Amino acid sequence: MTPAPAAGADRTIIIGAGQAGLQVAVELRQAGYAGAVTLVGDEAAQPYHRPPLSKAYLTSEKSLDALQMRGQAFYSEQAITFLPGLAATGIDRAARQVILADGTVLPYDHLVLATGAAARPLSCPGHDLDGVMTLRSLDDATALKARLATARHLVVVGGGFIGLEAAASARKLGVAVSVLEMQDRLMARAVGPDVSQHFAAVHRDHGVDLRLGQGIAEVLGDSPGEARRAIAVRTTAGDTIPADLVLAGIGVTPNTALALSTGLPISNGIVVDEAQRTGDSHIHALGDVCAFPAPHGAGLIRLESVQNAVDQAKVVAAGIIGRPARYQSVPWFWSDQYDLKLQMVGLSQGHDAVIERGSRDENRFSVFYMKAGRLIAIDSINRPADHMRGRKLLAHGAAPVGADEIDTLFAARRD
Repeated sequence: MTPAPAAGADRTIIIGAGQAGLQVAVELRQAGYAGAVTLVGDEAAQPYHRPPLSKAYLTSEKSLDALQMRGQAFYSEQAITFLPGLAATGIDRAARQVILADGTVLPYDHLVLATGAAARPLSCPGHDLDGVMTLRSLDDATALKARLATARHLVVVGGGFIGLEAAASARKLGVAVSVLEMQDRLMARAVGPDVSQHFAAVHRDHGVDLRLGQGIAEVLGDSPGEARRAIAVRTTAGDTIPADLVLAGIGVTPNTALALSTGLPISNGIVVDEAQRTGDSHIHALGDVCAFPAPHGAGLIRLESVQNAVDQAKVVAAGIIGRPARYQSVPWFWSDQYDLKLQMVGLSQGHDAVIERGSRDENRFSVFYMKAGRLIAIDSINRPADHMRGRKLLAHGAAPVGADEIDTLFAARRD
């Protein structure tokens, strides 16, 4: 058990009790930080794993208890003060104080902003009808799970990870599903065209009505009244699709309002340097809410992943304890849809060549993305060994230069 901090000890306040915020608290204690640690969360629940919300939690393969990152005893054992259900409403940088919604004032020596991101809602006519939902929080997932138990037809707006994972979960539950995606392929921000094409075929094979190049124009409701329910959507192509549930999977918006109100630099997130420091030396930011320098150049980027949150938390904790570090991790992500595990490492944007190995027919293949003769990213479907090897190679700056090198480095690690 970590001893309680002594009076007058260093004070760290962490705003945001998701993966990033909790991980900072964990890393501080593991590094021997003896100061006071306070974790402020605006949700009533204890910190929970977010990725299962669109997958195993929706299908009841994972329970509510299994979502918790740490047991109740952890916080007292580690001398972490956890304040759930309290939003931070203000920051006084001059006085180094955080103001909470109930009027509580918390002084700090170090402030960590891990405020995450919010699901982007629909803005079309009918967006406020009953049955139109988003999926970001535990409350969102619990409400959607209850609705799916009786739903007949779900329309998912957006063909990214969240939308497609929810679509796959709904199909497992026997719900009819349509997916609208304005772009001409799925997951366009994250994977290459070949992988997009494969997942489109898989979803169609599972009975999903997939409509590429179409968005939503309107959600149609039942008879006029105060409690109108969604019954259909009209697409931008003029088609009408039945829908008693409509799920917006159109991305997220970083929660920067608190930082903006106190004058911190914002650019698609709270701007930080390579040590996760904001424009104020006493304030760090990390996770979904921050825009940070890409490790290999390319300006500021913002990533939404567990790996990013965990690795940046290590950098933040190092800075707080006086051992400054730089964030240089290679990003990696994953998505589970049906019996496919998609694992991605690196960023494939700007690639100029592709090498593919494995079997699409068996749903086991990897796509290697090259740029100027160097390996920059890998997308793997049901080939975890390729993914793990790729993470090690890219982390060390290794760069096989062609098909022969790919075969040599990866052939011995087939699953």
